[in-house]
Amino acid sequence: MRIVSLCPSNTEILAYLDIMDQVVGVDNDSDWPKDVEQLPKVGRDLNIEVEKVVKLKPDLVLASLSVPGMEKNIEKLEEEGLPYIILNPNSLDEIAEDILTVGKHTGCEEKAQQVYGVYYQTLNDYRKISNNIADPKKIYWEWWPKPIFTPGGQNWLTYISKLAGAENVFSHIDQASVQTEWDEVIKQNPDEICMVWVGVQEKKMNPDLIRKREGSEEINAIKKNKIHVLEEYLYCRPSPRLLEGLKKLAYILHPTHYPEV
Repeated sequence: MRIVSLCPSNTEILAYLDIMDQVVGVDNDSDWPKDVEQLPKVGRDLNIEVEKVVKLKPDLVLASLSVPGMEKNIEKLEEEGLPYIILNPNSLDEIAEDILTVGKHTGCEEKAQQVYGVYYQTLNDYRKISNNIADPKKIYWEWWPKPIFTPGGQNWLTYISKLAGAENVFSHIDQASVQTEWDEVIKQNPDEICMVWVGVQEKKMNPDLIRKREGSEEINAIKKNKIHVLEEYLYCRPSPRLLEGLKKLAYILHPTHYPEV
């Protein structure tokens, strides 16, 4: 097949299925695995240049609606009559279903079942450990600083938090993504703060920007210097790579309970 992926998480699923040899084009932000470096680029995930996709003559386009605004890409694909499927997961279970969906549409169901099985084995292993943690940490995840966005109860990071022996302090809001105010973060008083600004490399994220906010000295995480600058690509993309992020986070939070990565 000739496959084009329109966002990084889709590309990563294709990599887990070992079919990168069938990928003929990716969005500009796909950066893993290394195979993508040599592939034609078709634009940023929010502004795909569909004429470039057309020239690649794909048998299948993996589209996404994981970020508001991506619906414009779908409209362009429709106008050009290109064959596509849409992936739009929020939970870890939905990501698992996407693995099977992509496997079905690319003719590699057997490999997809294998990846699916390993995926759930990891989740189950970490769930068993998390069930024995008597003191789950309260985590504030910062997705974007101004305005402040954070994952809510429907987001995969709420599930990742639980498996890592923690609780997302905004999990009570029944949304995938929540816009909030710093005063609300202060009220939640997290034990740990995880900076994972979407699309921003960790070297460009400065914890002092959080420390300098008004009232920040009231938060336990800041009192104890528990601000973690984490890799955006391990926490903000709905692909099986999230489990690598889970392993890293779990050990950071509870090194005596979880295996070192």
